[in-house]
Amino acid sequence: MTAHVLAGALADDGRRRIFAAIVLGATSATEVAERTGLPARVVLTGVRRLTDAGLVTSADGALAADEASLRATARDSGPADDAEPGVDPVLRTFLRAGVLVSLPAQRGRRRVLLAHIAEQSFEPGTRYPERAVDDALKPWCAAGGSDHATLRRYLIDEQLLTREHGIYQRP
Repeated sequence: MTAHVLAGALADDGRRRIFAAIVLGATSATEVAERTGLPARVVLTGVRRLTDAGLVTSADGALAADEASLRATARDSGPADDAEPGVDPVLRTFLRAGVLVSLPAQRGRRRVLLAHIAEQSFEPGTRYPERAVDDALKPWCAAGGSDHATLRRYLIDEQLLTREHGIYQRP
């Protein structure tokens, strides 16, 4: 089970109630229906989906939370920090799969992030029209962590890009 599957399995309010009832000791669909107040049909569908996701087991007809599977998911879904030990912690925090998830409020952290974006997006000494700068910055903003105009403005403010007569350059 992945963290994504776990989140999807528990995204529905009914399935969360069903899972909670099982965690709290309900061992049959009838008991789950009694404790949650949900119709039996909803409970059966929810139990099937929770079982398919690996959250619930049905050993000898008794429902139970699959604690081993939950522990394994928590262990395997740890932070990406361990995956790339050489990467700056600021970049690990604010970038996911090369996409900006948010801009740091602290100027020093924001500068580290902006310097990385500038290095990855622009060659030193190459002159870029504004449209090319926008096109280079838009992929960084795909997750909605910021917009390309804000990034462009910060890059200018931090002197990571220069602008003269609508032409941009990385010094």
